[in-house]
Amino acid sequence: MEIKLLGPIEISVNEVSIVPSASKPRQVLALLAIRRSQIVQTSSLVDELWDERPPRSASTTLQTYILQLRNGLAKTGNARCSPKDLLATCYGGYRLLTEEANSDLQKFEILASAGTDAKDAGDYKTASERYAQALALWRGPTLVDVKCGRLLSVEAVGIDEKRRHVLGQRIDMDLHLGRHSALLAELCMLAAECPMDEDLCARLMLAFYRSGNAWRAMEAYHRTRRALVDGLGVEPSIPLRRLHQAILSNDPGLNGPQDDLTWLVG
Repeated sequence: MEIKLLGPIEISVNEVSIVPSASKPRQVLALLAIRRSQIVQTSSLVDELWDERPPRSASTTLQTYILQLRNGLAKTGNARCSPKDLLATCYGGYRLLTEEANSDLQKFEILASAGTDAKDAGDYKTASERYAQALALWRGPTLVDVKCGRLLSVEAVGIDEKRRHVLGQRIDMDLHLGRHSALLAELCMLAAECPMDEDLCARLMLAFYRSGNAWRAMEAYHRTRRALVDGLGVEPSIPLRRLHQAILSNDPGLNGPQDDLTWLVG
């Protein structure tokens, strides 16, 4: 089974897609796939599909969706497992057998973990490479073509937050390696997308300063400050203000070793 959730949903067996076009069966399959061989309670599936207003026929309708998914599995010609084995009825719910699946989400987590191990060992080049490989698996926002209910929305937010964290770690590794100029275009784009993100602002300011563009570091700070004040009525955090002051005073510490990232907010 091939499972891709990091973008448009793609799930196939023997290269035959089993993703239904209908919205609600698609939701059911997505939730079963994202829970990775765990039993998903019938009540959870009903909650995902209809929130707090399930119809009286919810249980019967859900069984129909499960039957439709099994019919899709039957068309894949999988001789090793029957549709009822792949999508099993369990006590109180259903379970999609994914132990041997090739999952982009699982690959992402393995590569991200390898990046963290390399970072902790001081191997910033390998860490940057592993983080970049993890991020390359993404084809768009998680489950971008699935109409997500409450449960899937929570799952998608959590996965997208993991991506944001790994992206930040990869950028930090590149800063460690002195790749300040090479990062500027990417950081400018990210800062424009997330104008209140102080972590991104700090990374951009440090990259600008160490690339010989202190004035642009100041511009980045003031853009973020305006976004925070206008949007939330708050001033930047103390660490970001400290970095701003250090650049204003041309603090010698900013010109220390390339891998000194103590000026960053996060």
